[in-house]
Amino acid sequence: MKLLLVLFLGCLGSVAIADDQVTQTAQVTVEPYRYAQRLDIAHVVAVTPVPDVCDVVPMQLTYDDSKGDRHIMEYRIVGNGCSNN
Repeated sequence: MKLLLVLFLGCLGSVAIADDQVTQTAQVTVEPYRYAQRLDIAHVVAVTPVPDVCDVVPMQLTYDDSKGDRHIMEYRIVGNGCSNN
């Protein structure tokens, strides 16, 4: 009986470790945008908000491509804090 309990707990522990490894490998890396890059955007998941500063700031676009893979692309824009007043 003790042997069955030890085997069950050992299997349960190995499943938890395997699940943790899958979660770590599923993390998405940030890809920098290259000029004239062709993008395969099927669904936009998120866009970072534009800050109210007068400077060039990094932005991130999270999207799914036509294969269902998730991507995070980083690009730069001028913030909303600039005005000609």
